Amino acid sequence: MKKLPFFIALLLWSSAMLGADDQKKIPPMPAAVSGNAIASLKDGLELFSIMGVGPKKAWDDVTNQVYVMDLARARWSEGRTVPGVVGRVGSAAAGAKGVVVLMGGYVIDAQGGELTVSDVNVYEPAHRRWSRGQDIPVPVDSAVTGVTHDRFVYLIGGRSATGPVNNVQVYDVEKNSWTQATPFPGTPVFGLAGGVADGTIVVVDGAQTGTPGGPRYAPCEQAWLGKIDHKVPTKIEWSKLPPHPGPGRFALAGGGSDRDHRVFFSGGTATPHDYKGAAYDGQPAAVSEVTFSYDLHAHKWETISETTYDPRADSRGILMTPIGPLVLGGMVKNLAVTARVTQVPRK
Repeated sequence: MKKLPFFIALLLWSSAMLGADDQKKIPPMPAAVSGNAIASLKDGLELFSIMGVGPKKAWDDVTNQVYVMDLARARWSEGRTVPGVVGRVGSAAAGAKGVVVLMGGYVIDAQGGELTVSDVNVYEPAHRRWSRGQDIPVPVDSAVTGVTHDRFVYLIGGRSATGPVNNVQVYDVEKNSWTQATPFPGTPVFGLAGGVADGTIVVVDGAQTGTPGGPRYAPCEQAWLGKIDHKVPTKIEWSKLPPHPGPGRFALAGGGSDRDHRVFFSGGTATPHDYKGAAYDGQPAAVSEVTFSYDLHAHKWETISETTYDPRADSRGILMTPIGPLVLGGMVKNLAVTARVTQVPRK
C-alpha cells in the first residue's frame, strides 16, 4: 500500500505532461549544458545529466556537475560531482546494475585543444559515491551507448586520438572488464547516433575524416543493424540498412526502446561541428526538425515528425521514460545551449 501514492503521483503527472502545452511543464535542468552524457535507472524514473559545456561554450565553462531528476516527483537535484579538476564534453553514459557508467569524452584546454580520455567512472546514486572503472581500451568521445541484460554496456564508434573508429567495445559491469566486439563494417565515425533494443543495435550517420585539403571532418550518411548473439555478447551480426528518412546528420540524438521495439532518432545538423556549434566546413550548422525511428518488428524506417517541437543537436541521446522519450539539454535551433528537457514524439 505504501507504493500506491507514488504510482498515483506518477500517473497524474504523466497525464499532465501529455496534455496541452505539455512541453512547457517538464522542469528544465538546473543549468544549461550541451555535450552532456545522459543515462537512466529505475526503468526511466531516475534521469542523469553529467558534465558537458555551458552557455559560454568555452573551455572554462565545461562542468563536472551531475544533475539527477526524480521523474515521479518532477524534481531535479544535484548529484556528487565527477572526480577530477576538469569536466569533459562528449562523454558517454549508461545505467546498469543500479549504477551509472561514465565513459571517455574529451577535455578542453585554454587554447581550445581537445584531448580524448580513457577514464571510466562508476556512480552509485544510492550512496552518492564515485569509483574508478577499468579504462577504455580504445579511448573515444562522441560515441553511442546501449545496454543488454542489465549488465553489458556497448560503446559504439566515436573519435579516438587518431581519428574516428568503428570499434564496438563492451564493458561488463559485473566484472569491471572490457572486451572488443564485432566492429560495425561501415565508415569509422564519431557523432553518430543509435541505440540498443530487443538485443539489436541500430546506428546511423556521424562524421568521418575529411579529405586532404578539405574540412577536417565530413558528413557520412550510413545506417547499420547489428544483432547481438544471445550467448556471446561480443558476437554481432551486422547488416546494412536502407537509407533512413532525411539526409545524413551529425550529433543527432538516438535511443532504443524495448517497449516500442524501435530505435528513435531526432535532431542533429547536416554539417559536422565542434562543441561550440561551429561547422568544420564553415557552413551554418542548422538543427534538423526531423524525428524518425527504425521499427525492429516491421523491419522498416518511419518518419515520425518533420516539424519536431524544440529540436536539438549535441543532446547526446534519447532517454526512454514512462512519459515517453526525452532529450536533456543540448543546442537548440540558434545553437544556443539550453537547460530544457523536451519530449521526443514517438508516433
